[in-house]
Amino acid sequence: MKRTSIYAEGFSHKNPIPAACRIGQMLYSGSIQGTDSATGAYGATLAEQCELMFAHVRRIIEAAGGSPRDIIKMTVWMNDRTQRAALNVPWLRMFPDPADRPARHTMQASLDGGKLIECDFIAVMDTAA
Repeated sequence: MKRTSIYAEGFSHKNPIPAACRIGQMLYSGSIQGTDSATGAYGATLAEQCELMFAHVRRIIEAAGGSPRDIIKMTVWMNDRTQRAALNVPWLRMFPDPADRPARHTMQASLDGGKLIECDFIAVMDTAA
């Protein structure tokens, strides 16, 4: 099977890597932060970074031809994981049905340069690329 690099308008990495990579039905994202798509600056608060991060998740999965329903697992790193309430707001908006949510693992991490949160995800797409 052929590997396909996924790029999403409004999201990019500082290094020469795609937003995600797909082989067949499997899609793996790279690191996704809470940055403003126009300026690249981190959101001023954790809540703002969470909102921006989930907007990027949506951009990336849609650029790959899928939707949030295809996400099977999300891993999240936070400077302070006791503040998961800010994470749960956009999480519940993106995945409102408790019977239809992906798995999520949230870990404490020492993040650099104004970053308060970041994530990656794995998705299983309906059809092979």
